[in-house]
Amino acid sequence: MNAIDLKGRRAIVTGGAQGIGRAIAERFIASGAAVSIWDRDEALAAETATAIGATPAVVDVTDHAAIDGALADTMAALGGLDILVCNAGIAGANRKVWDYTPEEWRQIVEINLIGVYLCCRAVAPKLIENGYGRIVNIASVAGKEGNPNASAYSASKAGVIALTKSLGKELADRNVMVNCVTPAAARTAIFEQMSQEHIDFMLSKIPMGRFVEPSEIAALVTWLASEDCSFTTGQAIDISGGRATY
Repeated sequence: MNAIDLKGRRAIVTGGAQGIGRAIAERFIASGAAVSIWDRDEALAAETATAIGATPAVVDVTDHAAIDGALADTMAALGGLDILVCNAGIAGANRKVWDYTPEEWRQIVEINLIGVYLCCRAVAPKLIENGYGRIVNIASVAGKEGNPNASAYSASKAGVIALTKSLGKELADRNVMVNCVTPAAARTAIFEQMSQEHIDFMLSKIPMGRFVEPSEIAALVTWLASEDCSFTTGQAIDISGGRATY
C-alpha cells in the first residue's frame, strides 16, 4: 500500500459501516485521518467503528435535520472537518422502467442522489469557513452508461455526476475540491439487492474480467481526499476496469 498523507485531517464517510465505505474509512485511518462513520445501521456502525478505530454516528442521509445534528456532533468530536465522502447508497431491485413502483424508484433516488445533495449542502459552508476541503462522491459507471433493468440506480448516479460537476465549479475558488468516482461493480452486500442475471451482465461489461475491489476504490478516493489533489475538481474519475468509454 502506497502512503498518502492525511495526517491531521478529519473526515466523514457516509455508509461507512461496510463494503466500499468501510474500505475508504480504513484507508483514511491508515493514512493518518480521524474518521466518523455515518450509517443508518447503528449496531453495524458501532461494530465497525470499534474494529477500525473510527467514531460512529447513526444518520439517515435523506433526513436533513438528522444530518445537521450529526454534523455538529461530529465536528465537536473530531475538532473540525476537512473531508466528506458521500458513499451511502442502495441498488434497489432490478426491474424494467414500467415495472418499478413510483415508491421504489423515489427511494433509490432519495438515498443515492438527494442524500448526497443534503450532505454536501450541510458540509460545504463548513469547508468554505476552513478555507480548505475535499468532497468525494461515490457515483457509478452506470451513471455514465445507463444499465438496463436499473434505471433508478443509473439515473441517481448520473445525478451525482452532474451535482459533483456543478458543486466543483461553485467551490473551485475556495480551495475545496469536489470530485466523484465512477466504479464498476464491487462484490459487496449491495449484490444481495440484485438478480444474478444483472450481476452476470455487469461482469460481462468489464474488459478486465473481474469486479473492482473495495480497497482499489479506497486508494483512489484517498488521493482525491488528500492535499495532493490540488488542481482536479468537478471530475468524474473512472475506476471501471476499462468499461467506461468517456
